[in-house]
Amino acid sequence: MPRVLVTGGAGFVGSHLCERLLADGNEVICLDNFFTGARENVEPLLGNRRFELVRHDVTQPIVIEVDQVYHLACPASPIHYQRNPVRTIRTAVHGTLNMLDMAREVDARMLIASTSEVYGDPQEHPQTESYWGHVNPIGPRACYDEGKRCAEALTVSYARQYNVQTRIARIFNTYGPRMHPNDGRVVSNFVLQAMDGQPITLYGDGNQTRSFCFVSDLVEALVRLMNLPEDPGPTNLGNPREITIADLARMIIGLVGSRSELVHEPLPKDDPVRRRPDISKARKLLDWEPHVAVEDGLRATIDYFRNKR
Repeated sequence: MPRVLVTGGAGFVGSHLCERLLADGNEVICLDNFFTGARENVEPLLGNRRFELVRHDVTQPIVIEVDQVYHLACPASPIHYQRNPVRTIRTAVHGTLNMLDMAREVDARMLIASTSEVYGDPQEHPQTESYWGHVNPIGPRACYDEGKRCAEALTVSYARQYNVQTRIARIFNTYGPRMHPNDGRVVSNFVLQAMDGQPITLYGDGNQTRSFCFVSDLVEALVRLMNLPEDPGPTNLGNPREITIADLARMIIGLVGSRSELVHEPLPKDDPVRRRPDISKARKLLDWEPHVAVEDGLRATIDYFRNKR
């Protein structure tokens, strides 16, 4: 029975991944410091004898005998990662170093959750894995963008120098139940504003685009990538359906049945104007693409937030 460690396992994506890994018959160790994760996300799993919850900060070394490591631990929304930028960089760099050292010591395969933010405000569209990105190394988002770029560099260096088995997932915008309600991400922001009948805040003209992948589709891709026999290098995981932020807002207003109006605020510095993954690599190597329509995923997300109230 494989033993699997999920860092950041009590977070939004991590908790869904823990559920999936348990359903597949693995022993799962969930490691989290609860900076952005929540115990309630994994509460239903605590009765499972194959599940263990460990409170720990990945910036501190740890050694656990496991076969696989899904390294998801890091604040992933601007509000959280800009609140304490030094801590964000430390988590991305020291945390990844510690997990790579552990993987090397116990001979585990390690998948790191990288991000579409490594592409910055992209000048190539859609974004392929070969694109090096357009990132401001001293801007307000740099603590996360550059932290993740460094994490990727560390990962490939460990693979080359120490033969650690590694996988890099470049994750694009993901949404679904268990999103943190106050993390400033566009889906949770819009849903809560619409439910309260408040004006929905659009930054800039609202014509900037994102591509939204439902969490169950992402988890399927992560599992497939981890279990691929050979390391394919960085792999984009996301939904290639591109949607403007204004259209997303209107869609959520309609699904909630809200009368919220749209209001405009200035676009934050270095905020990407367009983002859409080229997932040709994932389609070919993982035989994967998203199946949950944005409308269906939004309904499930809205239901989750309604039930939380």
